[in-house]
Amino acid sequence: MQELHKLLDQLQSDISSFDKVNLAVSSGSVGWHIAHSLKTIDQIVTACKHSNPSEYQWHFNFKRFLIMSVAKKIPRGKAKAPKIVRPEGDISPETLALSLESVRENIKNWKSLDKNVHFPHPFFGVLNKKETEKFLILHTKHHKMIINDILKS
Repeated sequence: MQELHKLLDQLQSDISSFDKVNLAVSSGSVGWHIAHSLKTIDQIVTACKHSNPSEYQWHFNFKRFLIMSVAKKIPRGKAKAPKIVRPEGDISPETLALSLESVRENIKNWKSLDKNVHFPHPFFGVLNKKETEKFLILHTKHHKMIINDILKS
């Protein structure tokens, strides 16, 4: 999770640009991408914590293999965020800072979780702890690249 912590630090440094938008890059503002990334991490970590490790069963998933192991990059504009991880309400530096603090708190004991904690991803199937960590890093990097492109303009 060290890499995810570094990405969280980067998102934190982007909070000051929360209202920046570049419609040529994304319809979402920098703040939207930060809020979405944080909400995604928070929801997934919470789902893993509430999962039953003994119920985990690995199944091959071609899309997961292709994106997470071969491409190692999420293609832009190909998927829409599920409603549960779409930010709602006003996005401000204060709400983003609170969300960031909440996420940091939620991932504190990640290391101590069983290797078979899991969550059902709508595209990649059920991901165990190792795959979940890989996905969270990949997903956060994806949105960080979008933020960087918005800020370039």
